[in-house]
Amino acid sequence: MERIMVIGVSAGVGKSTFARRLGDNLDIEVHHLDLFYWRPGWVEAPLEDFISAQKEVLSHDRWIMEGNYSNSFNLRSELADTIIYLELPLRVCLYRVIKRWLSYLGKTRPDMGKGCNEN
Repeated sequence: MERIMVIGVSAGVGKSTFARRLGDNLDIEVHHLDLFYWRPGWVEAPLEDFISAQKEVLSHDRWIMEGNYSNSFNLRSELADTIIYLELPLRVCLYRVIKRWLSYLGKTRPDMGKGCNEN
């Protein structure tokens, strides 16, 4: 079994990029918690739906889940074989967040697939 969590110090640390590359190398599907949490128009999903989506993934033998979301950390960490924590200086993370925000104004990031903030 390969059940991997990728978490990090903050937005912009590279969780999504790292998880995607790891998933490509290990041939494991990557699940972005942002896609479970955010509905179109940046509306938060009900907590029950957010947890239910994670439980569906957790029922499989192989997965990579990336994202922090402390309200479900225990759910994921209890079943993870590996937890990868990424940390970079705050100034690097802030630079990346601002750069990403300017690059994708009003659009979903291509590495996240179709979803979270599209109408």
